[in-house]
Amino acid sequence: MSSAMLQPDPQPITACTVSRDVQNFDLLIEDMESCMGESWGDLGFEDALAFLEQPEADELEFLAIALDEEDEGDIGLIVDIVRAAKTRSIRIIIIIGEEVSPASLHMLLREGGDEFVPYPLPEGELAQAIERVLAPPEPPAPENTPVLKATDDRSGVVIPIQGMAGGTGATTLAVNLAWELANADKNKPPRVCLIDLDFQFGSTSTFLDLPRRESVFELLQDTEAMDSESFMQALLGFEEKLHVLTAPTDLIPLDLVTSEDINRLIETARVNFDYVVIDMPKTFVEWTETVLNAAHVFFATLELDMRSAQNTLRVKRALQAEQLPFEKLRFVLNRAPKFTDLNGKSRIKRLSESLGISIEVRLPDGGRPVAQNADHGVPLAEGLAKNPLRKEILKLATSVHEHNVSEDAATA
Repeated sequence: MSSAMLQPDPQPITACTVSRDVQNFDLLIEDMESCMGESWGDLGFEDALAFLEQPEADELEFLAIALDEEDEGDIGLIVDIVRAAKTRSIRIIIIIGEEVSPASLHMLLREGGDEFVPYPLPEGELAQAIERVLAPPEPPAPENTPVLKATDDRSGVVIPIQGMAGGTGATTLAVNLAWELANADKNKPPRVCLIDLDFQFGSTSTFLDLPRRESVFELLQDTEAMDSESFMQALLGFEEKLHVLTAPTDLIPLDLVTSEDINRLIETARVNFDYVVIDMPKTFVEWTETVLNAAHVFFATLELDMRSAQNTLRVKRALQAEQLPFEKLRFVLNRAPKFTDLNGKSRIKRLSESLGISIEVRLPDGGRPVAQNADHGVPLAEGLAKNPLRKEILKLATSVHEHNVSEDAATA
């Protein structure tokens, strides 16, 4: 028996890194060896296109394309690599250095990138990305599953909600206001859409026990191709009354989407729903102005503390300096003092006067059960119907709906 017959067959190459110099990404080398063993190779940008034309490329399952700020001048070549790989149904993971612009990342994802991972690589993140791109696609919904149809015949009321500080109850208000609006009229239930624009830490899905879906990320990265049908397909229903666009499965940069993307998203929602409630991110970004301009009323939650006061003052100055419609903001005081707390009422008055704002909505402290109810994934109306916080949000939703109905009647 010859010694050649004793040699094991070489493992097929099922993945490749593509970069200017893979040695610049030493953590990527370590993770690829850990995940793929010896069944991976490395290609330079110039070599990748030529290799993808060879029969050996048929064995590839995915490419991990790594780039830093020095590679942005070759973004056209990298896009060509992505396109060539997609024609062969090869999955794409984009490894992005810290200094790479969001515009370049957006372009690569729009052209066919399936996942992106920041570099330096977080522990285990590449393995999870590989698992996701190689996972079988989501099965289609059963034929008997009701899907809300696009109508394109509405002119919905846009209600964004943003906290003036962390923990002021913005998501709690957004989720429960949306649910109460969806149940505002038993005979003619309004169509209500809840959109989570907190792409990094959005938790509306947790509050309603809904899964996050890859289709949300796909929708966001190419809103130019979005129509009402694709938008509706990305939504998840909660008890067939409320429809939710959850935050994406993975963290994405807030500036990955542009003002134009957000405007398309809101307008598509408006023409299909009576109310569009938006849970905003915890920070102001470029497209916050777009949401503010589209809003009919913009709820801002705050508390009786110094951080809320200082942040509210900064927001007021910033909006007025840019001549943005600060008057759309309606301030909501969360964990407001009880009616009998005279000292608390005095503090509210001093806060309002010192900031030059009017606090129009006061939400009582619902206590620890509110947080526990959110962990159970149901609205307050379902889990804590008699909680004082739920009762006040119900009053707010009733007021919003009655005002909207009366305006519609006046213009009819």
